Amino acid sequence: MNKLKRIAGIVWILLGPISIFYLIKTAASETAKKPHIDTKIQWYVFVIVFIPIVIGLMIFGYYALKGEYDDIK
Repeated sequence: MNKLKRIAGIVWILLGPISIFYLIKTAASETAKKPHIDTKIQWYVFVIVFIPIVIGLMIFGYYALKGEYDDIK
């Protein structure tokens, strides 16, 4: 079970930057399609809210990879 937790930690760490990349890529393409201010504000808010969530996901993955969740009491 501990190996599975460590593998999941690697997955979470890798999933973070990939999801940020696709989020920013999607935001750029959507704001290029419709360059209205409401579209820009919407995507800026999505990116600003989502980045701390992804950072937390990566920190969780780091601790899982490090083995902090191996000994649950």
